[in-house]
Amino acid sequence: MQRYFVDPRMWVDDMVSITGDDAHHLTRVMRAEEGDVVIVSDGLGREAKAKLVSFEKSEVKAAVLEALPLEAEPSVDVWIGQSLPKGDKMETVIQKGTEIGAARFVPFLSERTVVQYDARKEAKRTERWGKIAKEAAEQAHRNRIPAIEPVRSWKELLQLAREADAAWLCYEKEDAVGLKDALLSWKAERGGKDGLKPKLLLLVGPEGGFSEKEAAEAEAAGCRVVTLGKRILRTETAAMVGLSCILYEVGEMGGQ
Repeated sequence: MQRYFVDPRMWVDDMVSITGDDAHHLTRVMRAEEGDVVIVSDGLGREAKAKLVSFEKSEVKAAVLEALPLEAEPSVDVWIGQSLPKGDKMETVIQKGTEIGAARFVPFLSERTVVQYDARKEAKRTERWGKIAKEAAEQAHRNRIPAIEPVRSWKELLQLAREADAAWLCYEKEDAVGLKDALLSWKAERGGKDGLKPKLLLLVGPEGGFSEKEAAEAEAAGCRVVTLGKRILRTETAAMVGLSCILYEVGEMGGQ
């Protein structure tokens, strides 16, 4: 069954309006007809089966049939702090990270960032990243679309690390603990604290990795340096591996 995220303002009582590219997809690609049933979500806590009742050029209206339970989101919010990689690798991180279960993507600039950041292109690029996240969330049957943050400086990123319940920086050094051990340690320390969903930040460096200075600054800001194993991973691979490890260890992928 096709799934679409809609603007919360387009959901009024038991009627939902599907607009823009999604309306075009329904009418031109899916060749939908009146009476067809789709799943709609406002990304804020409402999700339902809805029957298509009318078609216009850029709007499809649907009547809500039944509310659906929100069961697709992880028990923890994992924020991916990704130093801007070259080419379209950030798109890969966002697409696959959304499918796996990331809650938030925070691109940032670090000492060894290779790509030349152009603030003038920021809005257009962020819009594209948001579209990729939306489509991936629909494909993966997520209940919400992950947030895509504006590009941050290293200093701004360290401030975010202080706001998280736990923050881990992927860095290869001899005395770094494995991400699994760091997770187990965090779980033991946290115990059954409050009922709030934990906010976990995973920091991944650029193609050249983090510098020693950055690793030291991150530790001073409360991050724990971790390793993802003996193999050297590409920056986009590291983000996906780290995210998968976290969700597995908290029981979202069959772990304990």
